[in-house]
Amino acid sequence: QTFVEVPGISDLLCGASRPGHFRGVATIVCKLFNMVQPDVACFGEKDFQQLQVIRTMVEDLSMPINIVGVPTRRQEDGLAMSSRNGYLSAEQRTTATQIYAAMEQMRAAICARQDSYADIERKASQSLMAAGLKPEYVTIRNARNLQPAEPGDYQLVILMAAFMGTTRLIDNMQITLDQA
Repeated sequence: QTFVEVPGISDLLCGASRPGHFRGVATIVCKLFNMVQPDVACFGEKDFQQLQVIRTMVEDLSMPINIVGVPTRRQEDGLAMSSRNGYLSAEQRTTATQIYAAMEQMRAAICARQDSYADIERKASQSLMAAGLKPEYVTIRNARNLQPAEPGDYQLVILMAAFMGTTRLIDNMQITLDQA
């Protein structure tokens, strides 16, 4: 059986806990693109890693397709819209809003350049645990390649995956720093 694999970027974050997941995504999307031959394809930014896997695949395979990221839609309280939210009780749903709150705090700390990225990640993870969530990862990455962010990177993304009960929730927030 033939498959498409995007090594490296597929093995991090969600890929680490779901081996083979992005191979399946890349294979199906590649087959779709071969059948449809689109000029433009839109994918949600909510699953930012999936979006970057597809962008990398399209670039690596020289596919003449413009991949457009569609911004995440949020509830008024900041919770990212997701079918998984339907699995949450009312109390769990309220607690889940702490994911967005933690990302906002991380964004402020990153922009203020007041702490190391490791300290910012640790504090956010602790705040999620204190709220009753079980973080799988809380990380600040280079938005293009999803490698750990380094000083000098200015296109960043905060990525989180956390369990609320048995429901796994993911979210992200992109940040562009001044290049000063």
